[in-house]
Amino acid sequence: MKVARIDEIEQKPVEMPGATQTRMRMLVGPAEGASNFHMRHFEVEPGGHTPHHQHDYEHEIVILKGSGTAKSASGERSFKAGDVIWVPPNEMHQFANTGGTPLEFICLIPAPKDCSR
Repeated sequence: MKVARIDEIEQKPVEMPGATQTRMRMLVGPAEGASNFHMRHFEVEPGGHTPHHQHDYEHEIVILKGSGTAKSASGERSFKAGDVIWVPPNEMHQFANTGGTPLEFICLIPAPKDCSR
């Protein structure tokens, strides 16, 4: 079992092309031997955004702090702290911070077979 505080886990910049002012913490993942799911914490500065991308797996998101816009092929949807978002496999998506404070969210994904994502 692991018990840790979010702010004590190393935070790294998201280096995927198209990401700006976005950092991530791997809360539960390969280091813990998590073989089914990985839990990640993202922080996006005002004006920043995640990359506009897609992948072959779904993910579930809960917005902890801030507000923003979720962009997809079906348009843009606003969100705020307390909202949940589900992104189906292969859907183009991006999360942008449209507020004046940092946007923070938890994102769950299936554990990749190679655990390098």
